[in-house]
Amino acid sequence: MSSSAVKGWCPGALRPMQSGDGLVVRVRPFGGRLEPAQISGLADLAGRFGNGLIDVTSRANLQIRGVSEVSHRPLLDGLAQLALLDPDADIESRRNILVMPFWNSGDETQSLAAELEEALADSALALPTKFGFAIDDGTSRVLAGDSADVRIERDRSGRLLVRADGARLGRSVGRGEAVSTALGLANWFIASGGVKDGRGRMAAHIATGAALPEALRAETEPAPVMAALRPGHYPQGAMVGVAFGQMLHTTLHQFAGCGHALRMTPWRMVLSEGKRQMPSAPGLITEPYDPALRVIACSGAPRCREAHADTRALAAALAPRMAADTRLHVSGCAKGCAHSGAAAVTLVATRAGFDLVRCGSTRDEPVLRGLNGADIVSDPSILVGGH
Repeated sequence: MSSSAVKGWCPGALRPMQSGDGLVVRVRPFGGRLEPAQISGLADLAGRFGNGLIDVTSRANLQIRGVSEVSHRPLLDGLAQLALLDPDADIESRRNILVMPFWNSGDETQSLAAELEEALADSALALPTKFGFAIDDGTSRVLAGDSADVRIERDRSGRLLVRADGARLGRSVGRGEAVSTALGLANWFIASGGVKDGRGRMAAHIATGAALPEALRAETEPAPVMAALRPGHYPQGAMVGVAFGQMLHTTLHQFAGCGHALRMTPWRMVLSEGKRQMPSAPGLITEPYDPALRVIACSGAPRCREAHADTRALAAALAPRMAADTRLHVSGCAKGCAHSGAAAVTLVATRAGFDLVRCGSTRDEPVLRGLNGADIVSDPSILVGGH
């Protein structure tokens, strides 16, 4: 593992992060959804005030890259006009919500999201910036493997429950209790010592033996988990992958031209609402078993100043050579920004080459160190123990 510092916070629009290609400005769509006018406006802003590159993140957000200190202010003005800006940076950092994309008009998903957004804005919770919420209230859970600390879900009979991440069971609630119970869990997390030096996650806190109070005690098993989602047609629209989580602003413009809203996902895919034909543009993945789906890669050098290598080039070269059931993560440094969890194969760029971790994350001990990228491409069997 390299000595790269883990900053422990996520960028926002009001509090951007400096990277190798300028400021990274993260846009958090309200309700996990963008209207066609917002899509078009974001594409324009990324072209005018950034370098034209847009990230689709594992937090179901969009990031405009290459923003300068001078262009940041007019970019914020543009986001405000699109109704995509929070009142202040503290509210923005608390509004960290994943919304499952398979909702239908008239169900409770969007109303739960709006109520939770309003409650978080009105609260004074001093939560770590990586602390998040998930609204996963379908008949099957689709966000169970994604990063969230407090989850609003359903049980097998369709009744709402609120569950602390890391706990097997959730607490059954009525519709009017769901958001207040979710905030109650977040309050308990803080009061019971879950935050240390500004950091902390619910699952780790639960794992240390932290016991929920009687008022939040859980007794209900959540609904089953849905199988992994892939690009294709769904009742709500067309699900499209974004290769390595990055697209050109011109590609986003093409989405806007379709006239369909976009629902964001944490899988580096977007759902074009109501669309019946798969869109076509550079960098989009429309086939369900495209090799690029097997590989996760961060921005890498030179776009990120922490990165030690061009991760995207290596990922693109290796993708078609990975087995269909093998997930590869190529990280430019030990922070693992693109994927915090384990993968079958993880490559971590260092000053001395790539470190190889099998069945682990960037934080785990490598089995090999200092590998050359060109050598890996010429003989990828080394990644799965071929040597």
